[in-house]
Amino acid sequence: MQQPKVIFLDAVGTLFGVRGSVGEVYREIALRFGVEVSAKALDRAFYNSFKSSSRMAFPGVERQEIPSKEFEWWSAIAFKTFQEVGVVQQFADFSSFFAELYAHFATANPWFIYPDVLPALEYWHKQNIQLGVLSNFDSRIYSVLSALHLAKFFTSITISTEVGAAKPEPEIFVKGLHKHDCPSEAAWHIGDSFKEDYQGAKAAGLRAIWLKRTELLL
Repeated sequence: MQQPKVIFLDAVGTLFGVRGSVGEVYREIALRFGVEVSAKALDRAFYNSFKSSSRMAFPGVERQEIPSKEFEWWSAIAFKTFQEVGVVQQFADFSSFFAELYAHFATANPWFIYPDVLPALEYWHKQNIQLGVLSNFDSRIYSVLSALHLAKFFTSITISTEVGAAKPEPEIFVKGLHKHDCPSEAAWHIGDSFKEDYQGAKAAGLRAIWLKRTELLL
């Protein structure tokens, strides 16, 4: 098998995952604001809210406006999550709660690196294969990768909010390829979503690899 010029990797569910569950993290922060709710109930509600939302991409938006759009997008998901479990009115100040929650996910604290990630990144680095992150994530990816000490491995970061298109749309893959001056047939993409990562990359002409993690990541 011919060695690729570049390997793109998805972020959440591929490089790193949420410690415990999203519901557990949401519950932990909510408790600081005097609101107690089941982590399992929050997990279900978050999943419903996330799946019913539009993809996180803002075509035509000026770059300086992207962080506020990202914040609003996630705020709506969090609000619907707590609304579904019937406790949203218990927050004295939901905006303050969400600001703390949002900032928390920009740190290393809620994340863990999968045990197969570092050996793979180090091996590819030694093989002089260029690496890039290609993800439907938001601008917090930069601080998260830095906090997890993963940033040093990647020469490019391509995210849906900055491109204005989200996987499985071909535009985001094309944008990533341009950063490496690489034809699609010389690139791999690895990710945990069959539709967004495998089918999206394959349709864009990359070699697609579906990384099927054993646990469900919301």
